[in-house]
This record gives sequence, structure tokens and C-alpha cells, in this order.
Amino acid sequence: MLRLRCLLLTGCHSLPFKHQFYPSPIISCSSSIRSMSYATQPSSKKLLFRQLFEKESSTYTYLLADASHPDKPALLVDPVDRTVDRDLSLVTDLGLKLVYAINTHVHADHVTGSGLIKTKVPGVKSIISKASKASADILVEAGDKIQFGDLYLEVRATPGHTVGCVTYVTGDGPDQPQPRMAFTGDAVLIRGCGRTDFQGGSSKQLYESVHSQIFTLPKDTFIYPAHDYKGFTVSTVGEEMLYNPRLTKDEETFKSIMENLKLSYPKMIDVAVPANMICGLQDLESKAA
Repeated sequence: MLRLRCLLLTGCHSLPFKHQFYPSPIISCSSSIRSMSYATQPSSKKLLFRQLFEKESSTYTYLLADASHPDKPALLVDPVDRTVDRDLSLVTDLGLKLVYAINTHVHADHVTGSGLIKTKVPGVKSIISKASKASADILVEAGDKIQFGDLYLEVRATPGHTVGCVTYVTGDGPDQPQPRMAFTGDAVLIRGCGRTDFQGGSSKQLYESVHSQIFTLPKDTFIYPAHDYKGFTVSTVGEEMLYNPRLTKDEETFKSIMENLKLSYPKMIDVAVPANMICGLQDLESKAA
């Protein structure tokens, strides 16, 4: 059961890369930061979890850490350049050691904070999918595991919004958080999904990805998307299988819906995509040249 509670929050080295979680959520929220922490069952490792929000692009950044590990290794999922200082301040406040800055895909609506984080915290490794053809310290593929302490994220390929989209899912096992958590990027949004009309997108591919890689997870798996435009913070696989107005349709109907969205050209795409292909370091590289 989710218990809502509002409060105001203010506000390394690399671990071996071979690729573990356990929750009963409590949501805390403010206008700029929404956080969620999880109480763990005695047999599990303790997961520290925060959900953070960037209002200009309506982007969620997620902070996860193994709080029971001596080093308290942590990672950030989908960091945004505008909120890097806020996120790093929170990492410091919580006594964590940031290990990875990872992206679900090459975003078109904001510049990733991964590169900026690397300049501020030596030793942090950036991660993105190999299929994205973007630059990062570590390029992952389906089946890889991203280890932080005794916890890990499993990589699932979920192309369709872009060719390089992946979903990161918390580990499966008695020492990992239950229910599981899926960080779906733009593949599945709460009662929606990402558009498929640019960056090699394909409505057919997205439909197949979601139904084979996300909707096959246990129904109580929490879904944490990269964006939300209506104030929702979390859903579940079971909810989206019942109530998602696009992904509950048959494939042909879904394709028709996606082909007739008539969305405007993303205002940040010409800046964000080139920058995100090089880990968000475009401005730094141009100044160096």
C-alpha cells in the first residue's frame, strides 16, 4: 500500500560491472522534488530510493543506493543537466557514493546530466545502451546487470520510442526488493507511452517491446517512467495492462493511434539529441575546441 506524505527536501568510485531489491513504498513530494523511500523486509538488502522531478521537461530522475553496503554505492537514472547540483547535493546529504549515471535512451526533450556529473564527481561511470550508438563509459545490452553493492538492475531492450531504449528492472530474488521496480524511460508512461515518429521510432516495435519485456513482469511490479505531465508518480504493470489507453489496444489499433497523434516538433530536439549522443558534454567540448 502506498502512503502519501508531503515534505520538502533540499537538495566514488566505480564498482565491478557485472550485473540486485525490496520495497513497501512511502511517497514524499514537493513542487520540485518527489522522493520515495522503501522499508525493507528483514531478509532483504536495504534499498534507498528517491524520485526527483525536473519541471521544465517534466522529467523524473531516480536515485537508488544500497544503504546496507559499507560504501553505500548509488546510481542516478536519467539525470538532467539543470538539476545536477540538486541531485549531487542530495547524494552528499545522504552519505552515498555515486557510482553510475545511467540513461534509458537518448532523450530529445532535455540534456542529460551524465556528462556534467562526471566532471563534478571523479570516478562516476556513464551508462547507455549500445543500440543507441551514443557515447558512454559502459554500453549495455539486453541481459546485462548493473551492480551497485549487493543490488542490481537488469537491462531489458525496449526499442520503439527510439532504437536504443532500454528498461532497467530491479533484481529478482529473496535478497532483492519486492515488488520489483521497472524504470521504463519513455517506453511506458503512466496511462501512455512515448511517441514513435522520430529517432528511428517504430510503433510496431514499441508495442512488441512493451508486451514482451514489460507486461511479462509480475503485475505488482512498480513502473517508474522518465516523464509525467499530469502529476502521477508511479504505476504498476497490472494497472497499465488494464488502463493504459494505448497499450491495452490490439497492435493495429495501437499503430493507428500512434500514427495520428499529430504532435508538434519537440522544441529541444535539435539541442538535446546531439548533446546526448556525447553524454551531454557538447558545450564543454565546443569550449575546449
